[in-house]
Amino acid sequence: MSTGQNSKSKVIAALIIGLTTFGFAPILVRVAMDTSPFVLVSYRTVLAVVMLLPFWIIYGKKRQVWTINKESLWVVLAGICLGFHFTSWLASLYYTSVASSSVLVTTHPVMMILVERIWFKRRFNRTTWAGVFLAFSGSLILGISDSQISQPFADPLFGNTLAFIAAIIFVLYLLIGQEVRKSRNWIDYVFPVYFYAAITTVVTALILGENLLKISKIGLWAGVGLAFGPQLLGHGAMNYTVKYVSPTFLSTLVLAEPLLASVLAYFIFEEQPPTASIAGMVVILIGITLTWKKQAKPVSG
Repeated sequence: MSTGQNSKSKVIAALIIGLTTFGFAPILVRVAMDTSPFVLVSYRTVLAVVMLLPFWIIYGKKRQVWTINKESLWVVLAGICLGFHFTSWLASLYYTSVASSSVLVTTHPVMMILVERIWFKRRFNRTTWAGVFLAFSGSLILGISDSQISQPFADPLFGNTLAFIAAIIFVLYLLIGQEVRKSRNWIDYVFPVYFYAAITTVVTALILGENLLKISKIGLWAGVGLAFGPQLLGHGAMNYTVKYVSPTFLSTLVLAEPLLASVLAYFIFEEQPPTASIAGMVVILIGITLTWKKQAKPVSG
């Protein structure tokens, strides 16, 4: 097998692993609703750093990571963005419906393709544009269908705002990752980013007056699961592939998360999705397929 084919196989494998683990995130958050979202996200990020530490000690380039320069400042910013993204998204699930949160947080592909086209002058073919908006439309259908279920929520407006903020931050996080990963290997980018993300979530929780020792056993295990699955394997895979794949394509692929979560909810909680939800899932899959059909091309001149 050639080097190019080997790299392509690694990228595909990373994407499959990442997508699979992302689907578990809403499930793990749901079973830990007795724990404060700010405490849960702190455990998630801190435990991820602890799990990754041995690998960084063995394979990381310590001096490169902690040298103060322009690149390292971008890494700090990426970590802060990731910390606030996790905090905003996870907290939104406590104030609004999963459907509303999922729809608003998945506006990031639309934001991403506009930023890449306008700011970075990348040209996308019509099929890609159609795929992005079709996938997002599927997400809307899924959200509208799920929102028909009448449930009381603490503060829907606040929760929706948090989800939308999480989407904006996610765009910035991916764009920074694409640039920094050009010159850094995976472990020397991911470890410090997760380290600063953990600091961000812990400081945020303390500022809000949270007791970080107040966590249930289920909450603790959910934190372990979120750290190992969605963060280390999921976001870790995304940080690996962002060096080779356009952020717009990655961002659109993440829209498969609610689809995977719905499938898991069906088997774990015996939740039968409405017909409209199934239709939304199909639309998302078609959109993702169209988006990934061709690669982006830089604008000449």
